[in-house]
Amino acid sequence: MPTETWLIFILIFMILGSITALELKDILSSIISIGIVGLGVSVAFLFMQAPDLAIVQFLFEIFAMIILLRAFLKKDYHQESTSRLNWLLSGVTIIVLIAIFLFSISVFNALPPFGQPLLTTAEHYIAHGAAETGAANLVASVILDYRAYDTLGEITVLFTAILGSLTILRIQSQRKKEGSESS
Repeated sequence: MPTETWLIFILIFMILGSITALELKDILSSIISIGIVGLGVSVAFLFMQAPDLAIVQFLFEIFAMIILLRAFLKKDYHQESTSRLNWLLSGVTIIVLIAIFLFSISVFNALPPFGQPLLTTAEHYIAHGAAETGAANLVASVILDYRAYDTLGEITVLFTAILGSLTILRIQSQRKKEGSESS
């Protein structure tokens, strides 16, 4: 099956996950549905031959799930009551998601076939990478010289996600410790 077909299937899966997250009454179930959407993004990056972005997305999704689950665990407001505004917002969201899906199909069809031809940027990296950067490893030269800001951004996202997860886990462990000391 062509890559574009898989990307369309993943996009449908992500849109269904988004709609499910909107329609569920339980906030924890909605968080899990959004996690499924993030997993779809990670798999889409793999299909588009961007494993570095797939790994960052996957790790960030795990850390975001930890933060959200810890934040909403054992809270009293898991259930959301329905209102007329919720139906209106859900309808508008579904229409916007369908429009994004239809637009994405044309974008996927406009992509060149995978593996042919090499993009001009990749051709430049292959032809001039070693000479311009002086690096023996072409992959390292691309990551650290040509795409340094992108790599810095990915590292910042991972660091922020780890820091947030550790902060929430530390707060929870301090509350448990204080609760056991007062008993």
